[in-house]
Amino acid sequence: MPGPRTLLLDEEVCFRYRIVSAVRALQLGGTGRAAAVRLVAQGVHVDEAGHRRRVSERTLYRWLAAHADQRLAGLQRRPRPRVQGSAVLGPELLAFLQAERERDRDASIPELLRRAEAEDIIASARALDRSTVWRAMQRLGIETRRRKIPGAADQRRFRYPSRMQMVLADFKHFRAGVRRARRAAIYLLDDASRYGLDVLVTTSEQAEPVLHGLHEVICDFGMMDLLYWDGGPGFRDGDVLSVCAALGVGPIRGQARYPEGHGAIERFNRSAKARVLRALDGAPEVDADCAALTLRLRHDLSEVYNHLPHEALDGQSPYERFHQDPRPLRPARSAAWLRECFCVSLQRRVSNDHIVPVDGIDYEVPRGHAGEKVVLVRRLLERTADTDALYLRHHGKLIRIHPVDLAQNARSRRARPDRDDTDGGGGGEVSPVPARSASQMAFERDLPSMLAPDGGYPETQTDKER
Repeated sequence: MPGPRTLLLDEEVCFRYRIVSAVRALQLGGTGRAAAVRLVAQGVHVDEAGHRRRVSERTLYRWLAAHADQRLAGLQRRPRPRVQGSAVLGPELLAFLQAERERDRDASIPELLRRAEAEDIIASARALDRSTVWRAMQRLGIETRRRKIPGAADQRRFRYPSRMQMVLADFKHFRAGVRRARRAAIYLLDDASRYGLDVLVTTSEQAEPVLHGLHEVICDFGMMDLLYWDGGPGFRDGDVLSVCAALGVGPIRGQARYPEGHGAIERFNRSAKARVLRALDGAPEVDADCAALTLRLRHDLSEVYNHLPHEALDGQSPYERFHQDPRPLRPARSAAWLRECFCVSLQRRVSNDHIVPVDGIDYEVPRGHAGEKVVLVRRLLERTADTDALYLRHHGKLIRIHPVDLAQNARSRRARPDRDDTDGGGGGEVSPVPARSASQMAFERDLPSMLAPDGGYPETQTDKER
């Protein structure tokens, strides 16, 4: 089995990959490349930090070409030296821009340059590129954004024509059992046929059931082209985006207040509540255990919902529409490749006391890695809500590391280094004999040992004559 791949993705790479996937999604729906780029460039996108951003058509074409050439490596940021202020603009102009911007918040950059020209700070406002001035203001922390709110994005209803082109994922909260325990079910539906692929129940919105559900769907039905979700906390984990990137699945995150995109899954949630979920609230015969509820909801999804006539499918059931679709299913390359895709890597530096921090928890690693940068492998399918599955390559083998047990370390004996076993002890390796120093050589020459053959009295010339 091949070793886990290293996927070190920052937030910018994840954002760029989502934008590239949005273009691919439009192309899969039959939109031409130029039209797809134009539509995506017209929208307002939200990055992983929650900031609203626009992407130009030129930037989109550059990202598409870089992704086609080098995959995710092409979407990495290119490091460049940081300059405080500007190497082109003078300090007098920078101070003027900062003062004028604070005095007049709505003045544009061309207007600021014309004012600088009127004050004889620069010779000509046209000789300076506004982009150069904008970057210098950004580095100085001067606010450059306009106050008005950007226009709404292009929001339209959609449905893909063939199965497994897009899979819809969403959490539905409900209560179960006599104690009315809070539970959340992650449903995964095929967009074209509304076929229920899988459902898992957990206690809250987490990335772990999302990844397990995605793995089960791929094992049972094959690969999908796109995965659509809302902005819930269960999908904000970077591991979900890392797995999508490894699988080659385009992640599409729906915007808030976008009923055209959420309509299908929200309609399914209403029917699921009316069909089965509302009957679980307060029912004494219902076991509130997550595994028991998963079994109950899977039976409802596969045996009831998938065989009901659907108005949006012209009276056909989701089961009929899904299995009559001529588009062939795409199984995973192999079980080993699929397991590898659900492994992500984290780079950490080991402290001198053999500790690496991950998500606020200190993990203990074997001796011999103090001060080193190591790559930890996280096996997402073994991860649970309480424990993480982290592995470290030690002496050529992947070993699992665990949170440090401070109480156990306080009681355990400290390891001792190997030393020479000349004092009668047993089992230690013999240390190498140190080299003789010049002082030691002079001492042995002037004061030789009495145990030598001559007894420490070398033969003199007088002794030879006798």
